[in-house]
Amino acid sequence: MTDPRIEKLANLLVNYSVGVKPKQRILIQGESGAEPLLKEIFKQCLQLGAYPFISSYPDEYFYSVVRYAQAEQFRGILEPYQHFIETVDARFRIQGEVNTRELTQLDARKVAAYFSESGRITSRMLEREAEGKLKWVLALYPTNAYAQDAEMSLPEYEDFVFNACMPDQNDPIGYWHKVAAQQKKIVQWLKGRKSVHITAPGTDLTLRIDGRPFISCACEVNVPDGEIFTSPLENSANGRVYFTYPTVYQGSQVAGVRMEFKDGKCVHATAEKNEAYLNQMLDVDEGARYLGEFAIGTNEGITRATGQILFDEKIGGSFHMALGNSYAESLGVNKSKIHWDMVCDLKQGGKIYIDDQLVYQDGKFTINF
Repeated sequence: MTDPRIEKLANLLVNYSVGVKPKQRILIQGESGAEPLLKEIFKQCLQLGAYPFISSYPDEYFYSVVRYAQAEQFRGILEPYQHFIETVDARFRIQGEVNTRELTQLDARKVAAYFSESGRITSRMLEREAEGKLKWVLALYPTNAYAQDAEMSLPEYEDFVFNACMPDQNDPIGYWHKVAAQQKKIVQWLKGRKSVHITAPGTDLTLRIDGRPFISCACEVNVPDGEIFTSPLENSANGRVYFTYPTVYQGSQVAGVRMEFKDGKCVHATAEKNEAYLNQMLDVDEGARYLGEFAIGTNEGITRATGQILFDEKIGGSFHMALGNSYAESLGVNKSKIHWDMVCDLKQGGKIYIDDQLVYQDGKFTINF
């Protein structure tokens, strides 16, 4: 029997996040584990009169590419994907991995080379989005692999995912409209502010945000959602930060990350786990050691880290920063082949000051918006 929540989640993605229209060209991508949701999105796009195409990755697709192809083949292998990004009107990317660690034992340089090449295409996707020519959304379908990473049973993890995406399952779209309205008030208050100072255990960091708008995220690009973000001035980060939660990037987990910033650049980075991999990624290009994003997580329904950044970065009472590529809509100009989000908990004594005014403490806003 099909879980009725799949149809509701597909409806949220198709009709709210992307807003599919008749005759639009639609790319639907995902791993094999996401097939139930891929099929439902495909069906609903057809019912709306669009022209959808499914690209489903078989098991061990990425493993095989990195294991058996030469690095000089990557661009050719990804050429069809680039063609789609240049020509479609909308893209659905549904994560549905059956093995989240399949790349861990492969040559990290080849893994980085592959994702650097795909990152170049992702940057083009963001450019087309900024031009108003392409809509896209990223979501996740619960699999045993994700449940194991989260240390949950599959039924428990399914509940976690669907509840995070659709806190009100009777009216998912109405719920996110309300979130969007509330976050709009916060973004309006932040307009014109200039400085950010964050303190927490192991963290004391300052940023400048002069002229950089905050963007409200309410399930139009990521599902689940719940954050406000901006791109700090590229040369402004100074101080240190300790990222509370482990992070997984390109199949490799890094934990206990500490970074020191000077004039915007991460000049020193350590990790309790996979430190060499961390620094290898930060050295992939000139922009990788600069910040592309600063954000505050607002999804109160996500209360714990599960190893999936799509969820972890939205944890209510946290902030996250991304090393690498920035977003055009927040007027960032940092360019990089990576965009690596890392999350810091603020519920245990954390504070955020905006223009020297305390606005966030112990995971809650101190201002009544």
